Amino acid sequence: MTDESHRYDVVTFGEPMVLLLATDDLPLPIAQRFDYALAGAESNLATGLARLGHRVAYFGRVGADSFGERIRQTLRAEGIDVSGLSDDPQRPTGLLIRDSPRGRPITVEYRRSGSAATALAPDNLPTGLLEDTRLLHVTGITAALSESALAATEQAMAVAKEAGAAVSFDPNIRLRLADPARWQVIVKQLATYADIVFTGRDEAELIAPGVDPGRWYTDLGVTSVIVKDGGEGSSEYLPGSGEVVHAGIRTVPLVDPVGAGDAFNAGWISAWLDGADAPTREDSQTRLRTGAVVASMVVAVRGDCAGLPTRQLLDQVLAGGSDIIR
Repeated sequence: MTDESHRYDVVTFGEPMVLLLATDDLPLPIAQRFDYALAGAESNLATGLARLGHRVAYFGRVGADSFGERIRQTLRAEGIDVSGLSDDPQRPTGLLIRDSPRGRPITVEYRRSGSAATALAPDNLPTGLLEDTRLLHVTGITAALSESALAATEQAMAVAKEAGAAVSFDPNIRLRLADPARWQVIVKQLATYADIVFTGRDEAELIAPGVDPGRWYTDLGVTSVIVKDGGEGSSEYLPGSGEVVHAGIRTVPLVDPVGAGDAFNAGWISAWLDGADAPTREDSQTRLRTGAVVASMVVAVRGDCAGLPTRQLLDQVLAGGSDIIR
């Protein structure tokens, strides 16, 4: 279901990064070869929603370099409007280098200090995009990059909300960017603008230890709170009634868990955009199940975005279709 009164279904922004992913299941110290792809929570979500047929715009800052051009071309090829993605001639595009070895923890390393994305500021905001979308999605990652990026994130949320858009927020806590005390400040500051919050169970405990996340966020004015809890599934706190709806995961062979949270968010938002937007148990189950299915497809293959499904594939899996398409 498309709302033609807005040009976009979703606008998002953040730190797009080039991903160098070690191949052959080898850990970083002994890796010989790397796959070349994209990374970034917001660009992952934008890609997921675009593949599902939604009208998506993505903005931010990249370096005026080959990596920045690769990001621009890749997002454009997914059907994402990148007219708001600007080049910084002074700062480079950020890099993410990681592995995905079997039987041992994944190692993730960043080269983002002084990147183009860290210089995001309120003056960079494409107000026209923010005022012409059904939903704005932001994460705490962008806000934690710098004080100017935090100010830009807060202003973007305020502009979109003033224009009547819904605003969704995922703290997406990265302790390499800030300590827990700083994250508590950032999350509380931004959550006051959000209608929808996605949070991991573990990060909710870090932000408000011992406090039920549904109650903590709704006390700040959030309407819908979705808690992601890994293999335990996900829960959604319904506004008004206070009812908690729970859904399990779709079990698949786990190949690479990175990107699961972004994929879940994309699936949940897609269902919400398609009309499962009422504060009822039935619609909540649809949103949570769609999120779980999209996440399952991502963790079953290597890379942050490779497993994100098309609309046709998602619909087939949701309908319980055949495991073989002939």
